[in-house]
Amino acid sequence: MTVRYEVADHVARVTIDRPERMNAVDSATEKRLIEIWEEIESRNDIRCIVLTGAGERAFSAGADMKEPNAKNGVEYWADTRPGGFGGIALRTTLDVPVIARVNGFAFGGGLEMVLGADIVIASEDATFGLTEPRVGRLPLEGGIVLLPRRVPRNLAMGLLLTGRRFAAADLHRWGLVNEVVPRDKLDEAVDAWVADVVACAPLSIRAIKHTVNRTSHLSPVEAQALRTGPLLAALASEDSQEGVRAFVEKRAPVWQGR
Repeated sequence: MTVRYEVADHVARVTIDRPERMNAVDSATEKRLIEIWEEIESRNDIRCIVLTGAGERAFSAGADMKEPNAKNGVEYWADTRPGGFGGIALRTTLDVPVIARVNGFAFGGGLEMVLGADIVIASEDATFGLTEPRVGRLPLEGGIVLLPRRVPRNLAMGLLLTGRRFAAADLHRWGLVNEVVPRDKLDEAVDAWVADVVACAPLSIRAIKHTVNRTSHLSPVEAQALRTGPLLAALASEDSQEGVRAFVEKRAPVWQGR
């Protein structure tokens, strides 16, 4: 298997396991990633996802250009990928928070998967870049359309039009990375963010991400006026009452997810 997938204590850990290829994503790996996202979408017990790459060198170097019978640029572009690179870069149907644990290189599609995460924690020696133009390709699966919407235009274009590699500190300064830590503190930092996510009411978290994912095209007033199913479910849930009781009783809430 090229992807490790484990679920424990309401947390799914998804690890691209091709360290010998810098965790580059071939067709089999992408197929497995999409299967995992679809499974998580069908479950109610998972409250947080951690996405990372195996080993110490790379989160992911993007598409595996050495894959036998690899598609050319036009073939790749014509192949439908509604979720973007790795099935995650442009995915809007996954209402579970995704934390990217960036442990090294995140190039091309690797950076596109980072852009698809909700929270990004990087080791201080991690390196990022949309390097596709350097090899005659394009960041089609999220990079071109996402980056200019996340950072000021000149910053986005400086990255898109040069294929340059940027340090974690740069992306942290731009607002694309939440926290940069020494490599030996990476797991500790990720676990702290996971704990904070899991400490929240799961239906509240799902409703928040659902709303964010589906209202970016609306004005704030229009978005606030929506009465979506997840939003109503969270407001009418037993957990919403439990949270208030726990606060009054000065104890930790016990979430039931209903």
